[in-house]
Amino acid sequence: MKKKHTPEEIVKKLQHADGLRAEGMTLAAVARELGISLATLANWRKKYRGMDVSQAQKLKALEKENARLHRTVSNLVLDNQILKEAAEGNW
Repeated sequence: MKKKHTPEEIVKKLQHADGLRAEGMTLAAVARELGISLATLANWRKKYRGMDVSQAQKLKALEKENARLHRTVSNLVLDNQILKEAAEGNW
């Protein structure tokens, strides 16, 4: 079962992972300890490394807003194309 982690959870788990790595654990062992795959750990480290919780929350909010804006623009482009075709009489 796939579980969605919040940015806050991810940052906290990465901070815990850094502590485990400092103790000498391998990445595979750290991933097992956190209950995630090694690939997920790598993706999280690439995206969230060096962030604190507030920065991760802000990133998530910006990603959500960006997705909303993309949907809005694509809807407007589609509406524009429909209006152009209707004006030309190609329907």
